[in-house]
Amino acid sequence: MKALVTSAAALAALFSGVLSAADPQLLNLVMPDVKVMADINVEQAKASPFGQYVLAQVQPQQLAQIAALTGFDPSKDVIELLVAGNGAAQHSGLALVLGNFNVATITGVIAAQKVVTETYGGITIFEDPKKEGGLAFLSGSIAVAGDLTNVKAAIDRVSAPSVLPAALITQIGQLSAANDAWLLTTVPPSSLKQPVTAPAIPGLGNNAGNVLGNVLSASAGIKFGANVVIAAQAQADTAQNATAIAGLVQLLVNMAQLKAADEPQVQALAKALTVTANGANVNLSLTMPSTQFQELLQPKTAVHHHAHAAQ
Repeated sequence: MKALVTSAAALAALFSGVLSAADPQLLNLVMPDVKVMADINVEQAKASPFGQYVLAQVQPQQLAQIAALTGFDPSKDVIELLVAGNGAAQHSGLALVLGNFNVATITGVIAAQKVVTETYGGITIFEDPKKEGGLAFLSGSIAVAGDLTNVKAAIDRVSAPSVLPAALITQIGQLSAANDAWLLTTVPPSSLKQPVTAPAIPGLGNNAGNVLGNVLSASAGIKFGANVVIAAQAQADTAQNATAIAGLVQLLVNMAQLKAADEPQVQALAKALTVTANGANVNLSLTMPSTQFQELLQPKTAVHHHAHAAQ
């Protein structure tokens, strides 16, 4: 079953784009030239009702199939997920999972599907039919998935751990301590092989893309609890451009308010959002009751249904 090989790689998409410090075992396996990272402490996130809601929304059907076949339950057995990439090529990167894996059972089920395998460094890699991506269990507590080049490099780093820049380790520690989930890019988003680009905005032409193209690095984090707390920061190339970026974000917020004038959840979010420029940094913060935030995430039909049911 191809899904059994590719689902672990799909974990990267679950939270990429949603700790106490990120687990050193996972950081040791990250490529030393990493440029983009995202992390979620699943164990910590599911301690809150809203965290449980978010995790339930992002689990694909394939994971339910894996649970039925192997007894592996992502909602209970995954502790942390770390996704990393260096932007060197499209469709490349690593999803590193810390959890509790019954490796013999899981690999037995995968092998029964006659999946392509390869042994590298004493580790079995389960590969997709095109041999582009793979999944490997490095131990009963760590699984790695991604393109084959990066998976093999991660296996190599089991015996020769990666050494990340001290400044990056400090930033990871700060983000992990303050959030249940976070992401960061240490390079301009526009420089990546799969760049993050601004959507076309009627009336603004290419101005939005040009302004956001001045971002040199960025990070964001979210904390679950009675309130959802989101904090993000972007570093621009100049203070003038930071002010322009903050102004653009505020303009987009104002446009969203006008477009959703009859939607109280959107209005509440817009009012709770604060955007400021401080030197070359753009800071964004949002604090909102989790119940209100959950309503915002629900499809409009579901929200309307609940509203009518309450009447």
